[in-house]
This record gives sequence, structure tokens and C-alpha cells, in this order.
Amino acid sequence: MHRTSMERTAADVAEDEAFCRLYGDWASLTPREVAAELHGFDRPWWVVGGWAIEAATGFRREHEDTDISLLSCDVEAFVEHLAGRWDVWNNVGGVLHPLGGRWKTVDEPASQLWLRRDANSPWVLDIPLTPSDDGEWTNKRLEAHVAPVADVTWVDGDGIRYLLPEIVLVYKARLRRQKDQPDFAATVPTLTPERRAWTRRALAEAAPGHPWITALEGAGDGRSPCS
Repeated sequence: MHRTSMERTAADVAEDEAFCRLYGDWASLTPREVAAELHGFDRPWWVVGGWAIEAATGFRREHEDTDISLLSCDVEAFVEHLAGRWDVWNNVGGVLHPLGGRWKTVDEPASQLWLRRDANSPWVLDIPLTPSDDGEWTNKRLEAHVAPVADVTWVDGDGIRYLLPEIVLVYKARLRRQKDQPDFAATVPTLTPERRAWTRRALAEAAPGHPWITALEGAGDGRSPCS
């Protein structure tokens, strides 16, 4: 299957190289490989980032990594499910420590988990956690946006759950990366007028002045697709 090459600037490449020198190499699992590893895990998890855009739109491009998310209240169960097969590390602002044993769960609900086989193996999965202590999904860019996981995700035919693409765009907007522009262009035509309007309002709050807001003007007003 052909995939479009991702636009990466010299600065992007240099940033990746510096990252690998500090933290080690990555060899990311695909969403289907993640699903196989998490078979039997009874807590919700979902794919985010570029893979979520691809699943929703059919726009196929290269992927630097695979990101999933889960509720922060489910971290301990996640670590227990993978025990003996994968080491789970908590990344808090670039500071890493292993979970399980001394550290049962995370102190920072908005931190990340990284996954690898052992110290001699590459990292395979990045998990930006979704803060929650009562089973509700929360939007880390929009404080008032709280919903059941089922309302902000969808399940593909293969059984894998993905974050809605318009919410992925709101998360991506803060970074203002040129490489995210094709994802925006692929997503907008797939959205209903109501979902476009929600995206425009969400961007205005989460990323004021972002050019995507202007691109979405005139799409009409409507309710959030997640309300």
C-alpha cells in the first residue's frame, strides 16, 4: 500500500536525532500490533495522532510513531496487563522512571508512558495519558470538554478504537507544524458542517490565531459532535 511521504524539515530531522541520542531508538508498533499486545485488557484505550487521521479519512502517509491514549486512572491495570512482557516507563517532562514494583502508577495524570521490551530494546509505543479519576475522558486543550470515552472516539471495522479526527486536529494545532497541514487538509472534507463549526470554535479557544481557524470560517455553526 502506497503511503505519502511526510514533509520533514531539516530542523525536524535534527530534533529527532538529538532525541535519539538522549533516549534511544524507536521501532514503533502499528495499531494492529498494539491491539494484539493489548488483547484481553479490559480498560478503554484508543489510537491518537496521525494514525487516527488515517483511519478516519483514508489519507495514507508515513508515520514516525504510534501514539495511543488511556485514562490515567487505568495505568496500574495497564502495567499489570503487560508485566513480564513489556517494561512501562513514565515520562514526566523528559524524566523517566519504570512503573511496577516501587512505582505502581503515575503522579502526573497528564504525563506519558513509554513502552519497550528491556533496556537493550527500542521504544515501541508512546502513550500520552488522558487525565481522569472517574472514568470520564477529558480534553487537555479545552478544560470544560469532558465526556464519556465512547462520545469522543469511534471503532473501526477491525475493532480498534480511534480518537475523533477533529479532536486530533485541536491537539496538533498547538504545535503549529507544517507536517500537520496535510492531515488538516484530509480531515476537513470528511466533517459535517456541525463538526467543522465545533472544530473552528475549539481551535479559537485552544490555539488562538491559528490559520486553520480562518480556513474553517464560513462552515456554519453547530453543536459539538461530542456533546
